[in-house]
Amino acid sequence: MNSMPKLSEIKSWNPEIEKQITGSWRNSNNWKFNPNTKKKIYSIDTPPPYVNAPVHIGHAITYCYMDFFARYRRLKGFEVLFPIGLDRNGLPIELAAEKKFNISPFKISRDEFINYCKKILEQTSSESLETFASLGISFNSYRTGKNLGDVYYTDSESYRALTQSTFATLFRAGLIYEDKRINNFDTKLQTTVADSEIEYNEIPTTFNFVKWKVKETGETIIIATTRPELICSAGAVIFNPEDERYQNLNGKTAISPIYGKEIPIMEHPFAKKDKGTGAVMMCAGGDLTDNQFFREKNIPAVISINKEGRMNENSGFLQGLKVKEARERIIKELKSLGLLEKQEKIMHKTPVSERSGAEIEFIEMPEFYLKQIDFKNELIKISNSLSFFPEESKNILLNWIDSVSIDWPISRRRFYATPIPLWHSEPSGLIALPVKYGYYEPWKEPPPKDSEVFQNGKFIGKLKDFSKTKWNGETRVFDTWFDSSISELNLINYPSEFSKKAFPVSLRPQGKEIIRTWLYYTLLRGYLETTKPVFKDIWIHQHILDEKGRKMSKSLGNTINPQEIIKSEGSEALRLWAATEGDLSKSDLSCSREKIKAEQKTLNKLLNIARFILQFKKPKTKPKNLAKTDKLFIDCIESLTEFCDKSYQAYDFYNPAVKLRHFLWNILASNYLELIKNRAYNEQNAFAKQESASAVYTLYFLLERLTFLLHPIIPQLTSIIASELKISLKELPKAKRISSNLSEIEKIMQFNSKIWKKKKESGLSLRSEITGIKIPKSLKPYEKDLKACHNLK
Repeated sequence: MNSMPKLSEIKSWNPEIEKQITGSWRNSNNWKFNPNTKKKIYSIDTPPPYVNAPVHIGHAITYCYMDFFARYRRLKGFEVLFPIGLDRNGLPIELAAEKKFNISPFKISRDEFINYCKKILEQTSSESLETFASLGISFNSYRTGKNLGDVYYTDSESYRALTQSTFATLFRAGLIYEDKRINNFDTKLQTTVADSEIEYNEIPTTFNFVKWKVKETGETIIIATTRPELICSAGAVIFNPEDERYQNLNGKTAISPIYGKEIPIMEHPFAKKDKGTGAVMMCAGGDLTDNQFFREKNIPAVISINKEGRMNENSGFLQGLKVKEARERIIKELKSLGLLEKQEKIMHKTPVSERSGAEIEFIEMPEFYLKQIDFKNELIKISNSLSFFPEESKNILLNWIDSVSIDWPISRRRFYATPIPLWHSEPSGLIALPVKYGYYEPWKEPPPKDSEVFQNGKFIGKLKDFSKTKWNGETRVFDTWFDSSISELNLINYPSEFSKKAFPVSLRPQGKEIIRTWLYYTLLRGYLETTKPVFKDIWIHQHILDEKGRKMSKSLGNTINPQEIIKSEGSEALRLWAATEGDLSKSDLSCSREKIKAEQKTLNKLLNIARFILQFKKPKTKPKNLAKTDKLFIDCIESLTEFCDKSYQAYDFYNPAVKLRHFLWNILASNYLELIKNRAYNEQNAFAKQESASAVYTLYFLLERLTFLLHPIIPQLTSIIASELKISLKELPKAKRISSNLSEIEKIMQFNSKIWKKKKESGLSLRSEITGIKIPKSLKPYEKDLKACHNLK
């Protein structure tokens, strides 16, 4: 086991020292969580990173912030529950396995494919933990286990069992149902995706101006569409109620080109007067607006695209073609029949899968849904009851809740995820649901003998009452957000006696880009499970960009591996840079290797100041009479303590870090030390010893307090200094009321700078005697130290 280095062994701060310290910490029980504690519990629902790729710089920095929060709360006397979870479920793992082993889950058995996924996980999980340990993150443990605070995996049987148990509760409560609806479908990954998993990209396409006939009048109307292959699925032609051009057509009938189907014409605000010709073809599965329109008008949907992304029998002569092929084919046909008036090149806002990048199609198929529309008002109330940092980030959540228009499709047609714990009997529509808490894999095991049986969502008996029924295990799995949205319940070992004591969770820290997924779904699931808000505080962070302010991506070649920074500049420099570069909750941070490296100077400045102070014997008691200068600077750091404490409480580490660095360099090193050096060393007589004791006491006071205040940010260096000082970093000292006028420190600094500048201009050394300098009246209480510092005569 590694041991902590001593200050005397360190010439300058470097990554090799950190390696020794973090290695020692990783193997210790320094931060082990005590579930039987009598302290107040502070819990952090950390976002489990996916393990299919190395920890990136964004993870590294945001987890450093979470560690700031955890270490500060320990200093405030809390028992901190701060585990690390690793997300090992879902599509990223499957895609990594497909790529690495050149396999397809649709061409090998389910068991084989799952085993390939597990091979990927064996190779990557330890790498993630190693990076976090190297950053000095004070997780409760770096070992997997069953204790609170241990490393947890989202694909573990215990985690998946909790997911399945909460599903069972919701199912019994009638909040989950199966329905055949038009869903967002990723044809590449062959699975349904939720609205929150869709991005919209501007993609170049063609606006096709197609001729339609009006049945009653025989006149021609022109309808512009980017998706002519869906003419076969048209259910209505609409125009804006304020568009006078089409008022005479309201209630009449359009005849679709090629297919000759009769389509009702009606007014509707979804049509925009200035888009295309103002007349719009509404198609089943066209886009989200089309789908919303069909639901609103209760129009039967004729879907013309199958789940493989090919046209089906409803498309007639296009059947079997891929969507883009069908588009080209029908345009060719429209041209040949003289039904295409013109074409225009445009940029079209197109829905694409967040996971695969494939364009989303809208396919009608049965899926399980969790009710959410009914609870929008309750979720708004819950959102308003939470403390958001920063406050304005709450609007992202509220806007998303407002936009939710359908229930959440929670089933997915994939493999490496939590199985839906149900068994079916067709055609009777019976469903078997387990009663006992546990982990179930219906695709390869029969239903438990004590299962309950449901029909149309209602309980109708026990499995033993249906002894002759043939049961087929459910093959679908849960949306991974259905797993992730119970992370806070898993954190506090819900349901248990401990979870009653630890509820609600203290903090959810996360990125703004997953407010509409992770945060929203967690609040929804938490409310449905407990009827209460599951968090007290929400901390939302922005992005880590490259040095030029660009988003990092493999294609740009601008990604930064945190392990390289840890090995070269060190994790303490990275942590200090992260705290002082900007407020990550309010603005993006541009990651600069040079700036991170520059923070090594601050670390070494603190190291050297500690060395200087430790050469003096530490006073056992506070002197009866502190010198005026000493009292002023002690009051300064008391004020800084109060500021840091209040800021840390509100998750602001940027403003305190900037002030602490200023104190270290400008107030302590450049001014206070220079002022009292002579006095600290001078012990020629009893009076001098008294003045020296005052200076040395103050030096130790300032160093100890600075060590406490900096500890959440740079824990390794401050731990070494604390060890030398023989102090325990367990409780942040409370700031005492001050009586000094702190503006006098700035006056002293200005006076010092003026003298040093004058000596430099006169070619004098800083210790040279100088005459003709008058000390300002306001600085008379510090006259003796000022004269000694500058050798004034």
